[in-house]
Amino acid sequence: MTLPESTRQLFSVYREFIRETRYLPHAHLRHFYRIKAYDDVRAIVETKDFAGLGRRKLKRFTKELATVKAAIQGSIPAFTHVLDVAYGRKGKLRWELIQPLLTDPRAERPPPIIPAVEKSRPPVYPKELAALLTSPASRSTRKALTPEDLETPPTLPSRADPTSEDYKLLGPLSKRREVNIRWRFFTQESAKVYPPLEVKAKVFSNTRADASPVTVREAGIRGFGFQEQGLLEDIHSIVGREKQGLRPVTRRELQAMGKTGQAASPPATRHPSRWLRRRYQQLLGKIPEVIYTYQSGKAGRYAVSLSDQSLAASVIPVHQYGEVDSAALAWYNKATLEDSQKPDTGKKRKK
Repeated sequence: MTLPESTRQLFSVYREFIRETRYLPHAHLRHFYRIKAYDDVRAIVETKDFAGLGRRKLKRFTKELATVKAAIQGSIPAFTHVLDVAYGRKGKLRWELIQPLLTDPRAERPPPIIPAVEKSRPPVYPKELAALLTSPASRSTRKALTPEDLETPPTLPSRADPTSEDYKLLGPLSKRREVNIRWRFFTQESAKVYPPLEVKAKVFSNTRADASPVTVREAGIRGFGFQEQGLLEDIHSIVGREKQGLRPVTRRELQAMGKTGQAASPPATRHPSRWLRRRYQQLLGKIPEVIYTYQSGKAGRYAVSLSDQSLAASVIPVHQYGEVDSAALAWYNKATLEDSQKPDTGKKRKK
């Protein structure tokens, strides 16, 4: 018994997809895309309308294969797409990561806006989500909200306030409309947030500067995403956390360091490919790091930031420079020595 042409085409594309995943540069990418290929093929096979919807799914699956191939060949947009999908910056995984942050079982439910209508309760902003919404480091638009925006959405007309002039002139705002506006604002703003991969907890006794890391269970908070799976640490191991030794030391720099008595910087622990490090640095600019800091016996707070190794020009000010390594210091000392040995011609520089 021979399989239909469409089925044989599907399995041919699937086998090729699995073969191509072997050439992805990181274990997480290979593992993720193998699972994704299996789920996509299963969704295509289970489609009843294979001639219509199934064909469109197969076309989208073939397009994803072409993107993976281009990423392996060194295409920057294709590899960026692969990283964004595999780490939940876009696609289905993004919504799966953000979904647990939209609710908080321990939070107290507010009273309904419309009396006796249970579904008219306004949305509750969990502490983790509120920290993400009010920080520019976690938003794709880089425009953060204020705590007041969470209490009263900017899209809510002034008629909702009984003390406003519009309320006195035009009358109160419809309760049903207020419910819809509040939920629409909650849904739209939550969709602009990049979900974190995990949350880190720290406890301090006197000041926040001496805070030490603890587990989420010890801190009494919930974990989310890829909690305690080391996915963020894997990204930092590729990029390298050290600020010294950002590039290989050349032969001329070694000679200059020998003359000035400077020792060479130790090699940084990172991936040898600069192109790959750049792609993961751009990825770090889309991964907010959530840290919960608290004092023993007291409630803590969430803080959101980006890794200092990320490439996020819109967030990190351009006037911040990295620490001077021994190679750059050797060049500076050499240039200073040469300038001091130049004869003074008596000419003044123009200002």
